[in-house]
Amino acid sequence: MASQLNAGMSKKVAGIRLWEIIGITIGGLIMIILSILLYLCLTARKKSRRTTNNIPLSQIPSISKEIREIRVDQISQIGYGSYPDGVLEKIKEKDSDKLLVHPNIEKIQTGENKSHSGPFTRAEKDSIGSPMGDKPSSHPITAPSPLSGLPEFSRLGWGHWFTLRDLEVATDRFAKQNVIGEGGYGIVYRGELINGTPVAIKRLLNNLGQAEKEFRVEVEAIGHVRHKNLVRLLGYCIEGTHRLLVYEYVNNGNLEQWLHGAMRQHGNLTWDARMKVLIGTAKALAYLHEAIEPKVVHRDIKSSNILIDDEFNAKVSDFGLAKLLGAGKTHIATRVMGTFGYVAPEYANSGLLNEKSDVYSFGVVLLESITGRDPVDYARPQNEVNLVDWLKTMVGNRRAEEVVDPNMDNRPSTRALKRALLTALRCVDPDSEKRPKMGQVARMLESEEYPVPREDRRHRRSQAGENESPRLSV
Repeated sequence: MASQLNAGMSKKVAGIRLWEIIGITIGGLIMIILSILLYLCLTARKKSRRTTNNIPLSQIPSISKEIREIRVDQISQIGYGSYPDGVLEKIKEKDSDKLLVHPNIEKIQTGENKSHSGPFTRAEKDSIGSPMGDKPSSHPITAPSPLSGLPEFSRLGWGHWFTLRDLEVATDRFAKQNVIGEGGYGIVYRGELINGTPVAIKRLLNNLGQAEKEFRVEVEAIGHVRHKNLVRLLGYCIEGTHRLLVYEYVNNGNLEQWLHGAMRQHGNLTWDARMKVLIGTAKALAYLHEAIEPKVVHRDIKSSNILIDDEFNAKVSDFGLAKLLGAGKTHIATRVMGTFGYVAPEYANSGLLNEKSDVYSFGVVLLESITGRDPVDYARPQNEVNLVDWLKTMVGNRRAEEVVDPNMDNRPSTRALKRALLTALRCVDPDSEKRPKMGQVARMLESEEYPVPREDRRHRRSQAGENESPRLSV
């Protein structure tokens, strides 16, 4: 049988053995089948991609099961425990201030100020009263989230995680014409997300780990907090050595530009507009100092870091130098950082930092807004170079009316001017213990009862003695 089979297979058809024909046929069939399968796979993949790209934004779920976006009108309960393995270690340093993580935190909402759960909690009400002066609102905020319509994903447990490609598209590959600010920390670009939301994107410079430090500081300081007078941090990008932060875009310049720079071409700020910006700034600092734990010391309060929106609301920005001050700590020792002219004297001399350093810096900004002068101006006569010293001299010589910015169209009333000057002088008191808290500062600027009546001041002086700062007569 075997010999007959071999003989049959060895027969030639058109000069080719039969077994060779069978082998070629089988091989051809296999190749055809494989080609068909490959074609079907490629066709299915293309269809899948087209389907994914064509999904309307409205069909993308607004809240994923794993990650919840932190919106203005809601407070999530995601803390630092939400970090995936390895990410927290990346953004922490050995000498960094430790966050106080509270495992059981309730949602808290008071007026326009909302604290995020996790490492930040509202302080005891009895200790701070109502520093922001805002009344609770029964109407929820219904403004749409700037992140609505974006696929939701987060690596840090809050906000939105953007890829480097996302931010390249938003800024036209970080084009020079989109640069809106730059400094030692990095470059800020104006961008537009795929859902049309304008944003400010800070690209941190990777100088010997500085980008990592700046990234960590800003995330810890304001990544979890919400206040209408704080610039909102929407998200971030962690990709290779790249560290980028994505903020809401505030499109009406900053206080420095309105007082001294490019925005003056649009007109001079009125007294009421200046006070609105300053009161908003005071409330934001009161929130950081008195309403969350650990408290946040900004460390670089100056007019250029106070952004202004279309309605002239203040938006405090740039937390790259911020420090966290935990419960029970009166101060922290740190390298002196900040901007010349705004730094508190005790901090400059000793490196000991607490929230009273921010109070001093705010006082300088308040004087800057009243007078229209730079904190330090070497173009002026020697006795007028330092704004704080010059103003104390003017007040001591009863020439307070002469310090008002001459470019202001309508002068403030005498009472309003004295109220602002008294508040500023208390903020820049050389004795940090005598400076008020920012919650008190906000109330002083808002109150029509300040300065206090003459008889009340006499009673206080008899009890506490004369203050070192010059006083105004009312």
